[in-house]
Amino acid sequence: MGAATAFLQEDRLKLFAFTVAEKHNEYLWVLRAFDIARANYVVLLHAAEIADTLARHAPEDARLTPTDIAPLLEQLHTWELLERSYDGSRAATLAEYRNRHYVYQFSQAGYKAFRAVEDVLGARLDDASLSRLVLPELLADMHELAEANRQADGDRIYRKLSRLDSTLSEMATRAAHFYLVLGDLVRTTEITPESFLVHKDALLTHMREFSSDLTRYAPKLAEAIAVVESTSISTLIERAAISDERVFLTIDERRADWQARWSGLSHWFVAAEAELSESERLREGTMSAIAAVLSLLRRVTETRRGGVSRESQLRHLAGWFANTATEDSAHALFHAVFGLGRPRHLSMVHPDADIIPASRSWWEASPVEISRTLAETGRAPSPGLPGRVQRNDGGIRRLREQQLAAQRTRSAAARSLASVGVYDRTLNEEETEVLLSLLNAALTARVRVSGRTSGSTGSDSGVKLTLTDSEISTVVRTTRGRLHLDRLQLEVADVTRR
Repeated sequence: MGAATAFLQEDRLKLFAFTVAEKHNEYLWVLRAFDIARANYVVLLHAAEIADTLARHAPEDARLTPTDIAPLLEQLHTWELLERSYDGSRAATLAEYRNRHYVYQFSQAGYKAFRAVEDVLGARLDDASLSRLVLPELLADMHELAEANRQADGDRIYRKLSRLDSTLSEMATRAAHFYLVLGDLVRTTEITPESFLVHKDALLTHMREFSSDLTRYAPKLAEAIAVVESTSISTLIERAAISDERVFLTIDERRADWQARWSGLSHWFVAAEAELSESERLREGTMSAIAAVLSLLRRVTETRRGGVSRESQLRHLAGWFANTATEDSAHALFHAVFGLGRPRHLSMVHPDADIIPASRSWWEASPVEISRTLAETGRAPSPGLPGRVQRNDGGIRRLREQQLAAQRTRSAAARSLASVGVYDRTLNEEETEVLLSLLNAALTARVRVSGRTSGSTGSDSGVKLTLTDSEISTVVRTTRGRLHLDRLQLEVADVTRR
């Protein structure tokens, strides 16, 4: 995740700040007033109108005055749930006009945040089911989609694709919710088995019918997808993108979005190579859930028949502990039931042996760090055998080859400077790099003597640069630009030939 994306997500989290604020109930009822007005096609609201709405729809303890509502609106505007604007039409006098009466409305992100909170507050967490009845509807929509593409009906293609996408998304969401609730039921059945026994028959019947319908319709849906794709899927996506009513997206963005949606829809019922389709995964998950429920039913039935449950077992165990004759007997019972070993006794010298003697009990001495080996085995840790040296010979060889190639390139550039010179031509990048390093060495060696500068030299890669005073300024042309030397003359010579 990039830094910009992380900042954007963190910035949007403040939309939910009202849920943990001190006056979260007041904030929630103010936002509900906006939602009630939105249902009546009223967008902009003033504090007085919100107070009237709450007086009609809110309980007695949630009704607020316009004076109480004003700071709540300002804070919701700060959290970017609401947008604020001026309404001069409410002013009856010049003074009121100058006060600029504010009106508020939901921001786009603010409305989504409010709806998310309302959905969580109003959701029935135990209301879960598998939507098997949508499978024949999906099959019918697939055939109609292929027919619409043959007839070049773009609007009908857009409607059918939208319906297929929303239906399949709802089916996946309901399935995930169903198995989540089923997992909670399995985990809590030992405490309250009655809730499981009451619904076991309906639960098993529901899962078996869904698995049967999914097995029956999955091949038909895969064939229908193949029929749709045979009518030119690229043309279908293009027509859907043209009929798409999302005006704030470009045609390319809409085309890419519908292509991604169709790929996901196709993957639901058509398996890729060496992979299972989503419908096959869902069918396997349903069969596993049926097996888990049957196993749970068997355990609950055996427990009921024998009159022994986890609660009764724990009560009997507690009675055994209470009736043990000695403490040693209680320790033996504990070890037999829970299988925990005896504590390991350790002996070692404290790091501060001058202050804390070895004869002092561990209960009285300050804590000391011990190694994991000593705690688990009772043996002092040893350094062990030296680890094997990991050598990357291939990487070392490549780096050495790169180094030699760079040295050869630098030597060739230095010889070119010595043989051709630096004037009356344009130096390439390698020659420029060598020249600058020679200049750096030569200029570092120049020393001021009685207001004059003596000549200096610099050597590198078998060549020697001599820097002398000149009556005129010289210019060296390079690939990086022109190098102006104020009353200096350069001379490069090959020292290896002398």
